[in-house]
Amino acid sequence: MNEQNISRVFAAQRANRVALKRRTAGERIAVLQRLRDEVVRRQVDIDEALFQDMRRARQGAQNREYLSVLSEIDMAIAGLPAWMEPERIEPSPHFKGNDTYVQYEPRGVVLLLGPWNFPFSLVLAPLVPIIAAGNAVIVKPNELQPKVSRLVAEIIEAVFPENEVAVFEGGIPLAEALQELPFDHVFFTGSPAIGKRVMAAAAKHLTTVTLELGGKCPAIIGEDYDLLDAAGKIVAARFINGGQLCLSVDHVWVPKAKQAALQQTIIAIIEKMFFVDGKLQTDRLPRMVDARNFARVQAYIEEALARGAQLVRGGESDAADLTIYPTVLADPPLDSRIMREEIFGPVLPVLGYDDIAEALAQIDSTGKPLAMYIFSKDQAFVDNILDQTSSGGVTVNHVLMHYAENRLPFGGVNGSGMGRYKGIHGFRELSNARSIFMQRV
Repeated sequence: MNEQNISRVFAAQRANRVALKRRTAGERIAVLQRLRDEVVRRQVDIDEALFQDMRRARQGAQNREYLSVLSEIDMAIAGLPAWMEPERIEPSPHFKGNDTYVQYEPRGVVLLLGPWNFPFSLVLAPLVPIIAAGNAVIVKPNELQPKVSRLVAEIIEAVFPENEVAVFEGGIPLAEALQELPFDHVFFTGSPAIGKRVMAAAAKHLTTVTLELGGKCPAIIGEDYDLLDAAGKIVAARFINGGQLCLSVDHVWVPKAKQAALQQTIIAIIEKMFFVDGKLQTDRLPRMVDARNFARVQAYIEEALARGAQLVRGGESDAADLTIYPTVLADPPLDSRIMREEIFGPVLPVLGYDDIAEALAQIDSTGKPLAMYIFSKDQAFVDNILDQTSSGGVTVNHVLMHYAENRLPFGGVNGSGMGRYKGIHGFRELSNARSIFMQRV
């Protein structure tokens, strides 16, 4: 890390703000197209880097991170001409005859801090609205995924001059040095604990922030819903990326009379997804990111079992390989760490309820999650849960779909984050909505 170099690049980006602001929709689209072309050109490298860093299964052109970035670029390219148009506002009756409108202008110079769990898409996907809105940006990919970090840097350096988009690689000292600079906006994806530190650093400069965090995202199954359908979707959402996903199903609530049947169904699905002849296929389950997080999740399991949780399936681990086997626990104590803190690993607690109020009280006690998943065909049941809870987003009778739909805004609330992005919502999040009143003379 060279602090003089960081300061030089930051100064160059500040000096370039007006030129970037004045770019037309066509000019911004041309930049996004160059980024898209470079991402497509490096598709095989993206797949390989994710496998090398995370043991993420190679998926070729169907790699989710790759497709997520292309989707965000394509939506911005299609939408930018309309997004950049002034938003006409009907003036109040006593101001009739004057012009009132909102003009979306860039925030200025943005700091983008990437996470380790989806180290490619959750850097380049947020980069798209930052660029679309006309900002300059300094990017710091996550150091825990070094091959992906280097690849992200190579893509950025191939597409952008440093006075538009620059990238610096490094760890915590670099992140802290960057946050000493008076950025106009900070975009951070990561844990709530680090999010608080990012927000505190931004407050010194009165810098606005977008925080994409996490929380204990519950799934709630109603009496009427098919257990096989719910279990298949929940297992997919829980164990994707080894459970290291802010939108993962963190735990499940089900009527007590159906709890045993749900647990057996979950076991059968896990066996089919991850095992052959009783042997875990490690190429189907990404490893834990590092030894610290491996030990953290193991400690959650051990404490829950010591305090009376039932081990339904799993519990095995391989420290040398940072692998925790898919694990299902029944009824861990509500005040155990696994029920108070975001798990972020391949462990699924299942809890039974007699009265839905029990589940809702526990959900409320752990803060507003990033997502909720409700499984029921009874609209009154769904509405009751929506009325009594708050979360960043909700998917009913499926998982992750409110994130997959790019036309919906994505983000958290309070402890699970602040700010929204995707599509036009990201463009506006990374813009200043400038109110303009023009008196006709």
